Amino acid sequence: MASVPVGADYKIHPGDQLAVSVYGEPSLTQNVTVLADDSVEYPMIGRIKLGGQTPSQASASLTKAFSKYLRQPIVSVGVVNEGQLTVMVLGNVKAPGKYSLPFNSHVTDAVAAAGGMGPTNGDYPVARVSDVSGVRDASLQGILRGGDMKSDVVLNNNSVVYVPSPVTFNVEVVGAVDKPGEIPISQGDRLSTAIAKAGNSANSNADLNNIKVTRDIGNGQTKVYNINLYNALQKGQLDSDLVLQKNDVVYIPKAKSGGSNTTSNIFGLLGRLIGL
Repeated sequence: MASVPVGADYKIHPGDQLAVSVYGEPSLTQNVTVLADDSVEYPMIGRIKLGGQTPSQASASLTKAFSKYLRQPIVSVGVVNEGQLTVMVLGNVKAPGKYSLPFNSHVTDAVAAAGGMGPTNGDYPVARVSDVSGVRDASLQGILRGGDMKSDVVLNNNSVVYVPSPVTFNVEVVGAVDKPGEIPISQGDRLSTAIAKAGNSANSNADLNNIKVTRDIGNGQTKVYNINLYNALQKGQLDSDLVLQKNDVVYIPKAKSGGSNTTSNIFGLLGRLIGL
């Protein structure tokens, strides 16, 4: 497969598919994919880190590694396909969910992929990004209305972007959480955010497959939603991650014997986003 044109300063990153050619060694000429830890697995030399290098630097690294086994190897590296970022966008956006974005995307790219922001009163909010780099703030008001592009945070793979709403209210979270009780959330927040605020540590032993949300629908009647949140978050399908309303009651049962289903990575990122 032919390489795609990239600049001389292009930095290889996870998800990239590389075409590696070793002159005179057809069995060593093949395509490889850069793994999450920036490395590739290659015959003869094993695992070698190429992420963060330009294609010419990667060629030099592979040449050095092959020199232990081949006499004066000639190695070239091209980029066949650029890797994509997987980003979760939550909060006050029109279509929350998991999106694939080009490498070097920013917060505003994630918000745009999610359909743009939901209703706002006054200034745009400060979005928060949680990932391997920690928690970072991005003032959407400064970026979109003030032109401060330096504040448009660059995303990493598996970043979670949270856009708060100006309207807040309480819901009640009970059952297998660390801090049951009244939980303040923003309009547009989903079930996962309320659980993150209430705490979902391993000690809670929560059964995320069988959550019940009870909602007052007026005239003395209630509606109960049965939700498999574990499945929703694992697959990035947020239709089941219910948008909560004022006075909703969320019940998370304890897991039966055999352990609980947990999405600790997502809840950990959400907890950092909301300052827990």
